[in-house]
Amino acid sequence: MHSSNEGPSMSNQVDEVAYMAEERDAADFIDEMDEENNGRAGGDVPDAYDMLTKITDTSAMQARKGKDIQGIPWERLNITRDNYRLTRIQQYKNYVNVPVSGDVADKDYKEVEKGANYYDFFYNTRVVKPTILHFQLRNLVWATSKHDVYLMSNYSVMHWSSLTFNLKEILNFAGHVQPTEKHAGNLLEGFTQTQISTLAIKDNFLVAGGFQGEIFCKHLDRKGVSFCTRTTYDDNAITNAVEIYDSLRGGMHFMAANNDCSIREYDLERFQVVNHLRYPWPVNHASISPDRRLTVVVGDHLDGLLVDTQNGKSIAKLTGHQDYSFASAWHPDGRVFATGNQDKTCRVWDIRNLKSPIASLKGNLGAIRSIKFSSDGQFMVMAEPADFVHVYSTKADYNKQQEIDFFGEISGVSLSPDDESLYVGIWDRTYASLLQYNRRHTYRYLDSFL
Repeated sequence: MHSSNEGPSMSNQVDEVAYMAEERDAADFIDEMDEENNGRAGGDVPDAYDMLTKITDTSAMQARKGKDIQGIPWERLNITRDNYRLTRIQQYKNYVNVPVSGDVADKDYKEVEKGANYYDFFYNTRVVKPTILHFQLRNLVWATSKHDVYLMSNYSVMHWSSLTFNLKEILNFAGHVQPTEKHAGNLLEGFTQTQISTLAIKDNFLVAGGFQGEIFCKHLDRKGVSFCTRTTYDDNAITNAVEIYDSLRGGMHFMAANNDCSIREYDLERFQVVNHLRYPWPVNHASISPDRRLTVVVGDHLDGLLVDTQNGKSIAKLTGHQDYSFASAWHPDGRVFATGNQDKTCRVWDIRNLKSPIASLKGNLGAIRSIKFSSDGQFMVMAEPADFVHVYSTKADYNKQQEIDFFGEISGVSLSPDDESLYVGIWDRTYASLLQYNRRHTYRYLDSFL
């Protein structure tokens, strides 16, 4: 992937000017709404912030009545939503490392039936402002329950509760962050102004990776940070991806994929490196199989690798992608896994026959930057860099999909552990928000009331 010295210039950090512009727009919007609704000035609004939230957020009921899910006032713009969608598809520039890789892949994918409805739009909150640091790394949203989501917003890890509508800062990396516990290898002086490139949260553990190889580990139920270290002093040391999992050896472990061509495995009790695997190219993503014996490794190479988790030795080469890969995920059955690539395809593989993928699925705009399987194995969620999230039915052999479409860069997608909620982080100068979709069930007693 792009080296760290290029990252910040390409960075999508939202500047204060954008925020000020957005607040001004929102304030104008409040005044307009006041005049439309009440014919009065904004002076006697009970609470301007509450008012702003109510206006800019979108609920399922409002969406059913025709409100745009992102609150975009199409009726006041000089372009229709459909026309803007066409313009975006024509003009969006997909980033590639291999020229025309997307064109080659265009010929090699299957047509999938659209129009399925597995998840229903539930809520969009504009109070939550997800951001992206590096344009190729989009794993910055994590749901720990159907109501609890953690995400990056500029230098902060934020927690959003969809139950209480409460947004809270968990950790701020803008200032000085230093560990509160003593562990071997802990960098006691800590770090200042760390740029967080990747995030992972599971159960009670938060692991954040930084632009210069920094790693931070935090227990969500303890104050402060338990551990921080720099994995490498390489010039090119971005922590590209982190995965947390229950180890075969017992206890929780995490795996960090890094631009220095390495994967390091740490235990989350003593924070020691228990395994260090090296590869011939920068590792952009790695996923461990449900039985912990196999790991998918993808990076700055056309081929992915299926490796033995213990010794890192290659068991099989995954050939077919036309560009570099940035995403991977395992189906809970442990036989099927998927890889996401800048050639705009996601390829689904079966370990029993790796000569060719069982499905090649194509995005509309650009690279497949994140992939998640549902815990029950029924769905695979695939996110493009912007505008589109696809939900495929695994039972229908990936022949049916729900296409969720909106406007804005995607900072991450996450399914809650019980698969009931699907969250999408949207980064945009004006319409940054957190989208929530809820699993559709055949019988919905609530519908009779709405």
